[in-house]
Amino acid sequence: MRVRRSARRPGRLLAGLLLASALAVTGCSGAADKAASGAGDKAAPAAGPGYEDGGGRSGAARSGRDGAPKATAAHIIRTASLTVRVKDVPEALADARDAAEGAGGYVGREATHRDEQEEYTELVLRVPVDRYEEVLAELEGAGTLLERSAKAQDVTEQVVDVRSRIRTQRASVERIRALMDQATRLEDVVTLEGELSSRQADLEALLARQAALKDRTSLATITLSLTETPVERAAEDDDPGVGDALGGGWDAFVAMLRWIVVALAAVLPFAALAALLLLAWLRLVRPRRARRAAEPDAMTALGPVPARAEESGGARRGQVSRGVEAEGPRD
Repeated sequence: MRVRRSARRPGRLLAGLLLASALAVTGCSGAADKAASGAGDKAAPAAGPGYEDGGGRSGAARSGRDGAPKATAAHIIRTASLTVRVKDVPEALADARDAAEGAGGYVGREATHRDEQEEYTELVLRVPVDRYEEVLAELEGAGTLLERSAKAQDVTEQVVDVRSRIRTQRASVERIRALMDQATRLEDVVTLEGELSSRQADLEALLARQAALKDRTSLATITLSLTETPVERAAEDDDPGVGDALGGGWDAFVAMLRWIVVALAAVLPFAALAALLLLAWLRLVRPRRARRAAEPDAMTALGPVPARAEESGGARRGQVSRGVEAEGPRD
């Protein structure tokens, strides 16, 4: 049993060393293939302007077979922006759609704004590059050109670089799959699966970037803005007339009534409170003060003097004083 274990251990170590060396060789060869393919694409690029998928032979091999290197077709992103004033925006918009679709393109985006004076429409057209100048000239002739701008961006180097990286990445993925077919240990299979997933993700990202570059270089983008010609209005008479005077007077009268109503509404709570206080004073305070004034305040030793006795005593005193005045002075 010991002899068998000692015999298995060198075998496992040898398999591990072989796997590590294979991965190292794969990484080094991938980097070398990337550098070689990049140099080959720059020195002797492919003859056709299309995008390679990485599965064919390299451009250097084809150029060597043809006997002379051929120039790489330029990949250019073209964009333009136009502002045109037209008499009828809906009609010009329909003509722009027809021009784009007739050239093999489409309308990417459309937005319309309306106000009291004019209508404004903006749309984005995608047209093939070979019909770009034709469509641009047709759109410029739809009305009065107010603004025009065009831009061309050369992305040939990016296209060649992405194409080369895709080719190298696909070769690397194939190597990892070949190693997985040869692996016998579970640990090796797990390690290779992780490496394969990582490289496939990188390959998918490169393919997405290649598709985006292809779309932008094969279709030009034209942003068209359409505005209506402003309608000329007749000059208005500034001299006031009888109707203007009546209208102004009526407006002033209505404004005065409005302010009066507002003032009354503001004073009404205070007026209601004052009316309540006055009513309470008339009903409660005033009668009590009248009764107190009618009662005599004279007091005697035995108590208050009756009102009738006081009145009779006053009458007698008045009669005595009148009798004395009638007799006159005595000699």
